[in-house]
Amino acid sequence: MTTNKAVKWGLIGFAGLFLVYAGYVAYFEARLGYLQPQGSTSLVLATFNNDNERHERVLRLEQIDGNNYIAVNHWPRRWYRHAINNPNVEVKMPGEESFEPHVAVPLEGDELARVSEEYSFGFNFRFRTGFPPRRFLRLDPS
Repeated sequence: MTTNKAVKWGLIGFAGLFLVYAGYVAYFEARLGYLQPQGSTSLVLATFNNDNERHERVLRLEQIDGNNYIAVNHWPRRWYRHAINNPNVEVKMPGEESFEPHVAVPLEGDELARVSEEYSFGFNFRFRTGFPPRRFLRLDPS
């Protein structure tokens, strides 16, 4: 086999592995989005788009130094764009029966660095989700 053929087959193999991995990530994310599993640290966030349509999403709550934080840990992130465009959100905290108004505040500077370190996931979770870029919001009661 010539060098060119070996390189070509190597690239085809790599592309195939990448497509299999991308399919796995898409399946994992779609299944998670459909099932919306809830646990003792899950909250329900209601955001509103430009047409004032309500969208609810189950997210993991992280409480650090008395503040409530949520993170974009996955590629589907429409809820995050809604919260950035309209930070007046509603939140149903774990164990609560009703939604309460909050303001979603994007993190920056020292607070972002501290929360990024505290609110971390291991390699296994990041691999399963396709290494999405992470963003954080603080939920302040309004």
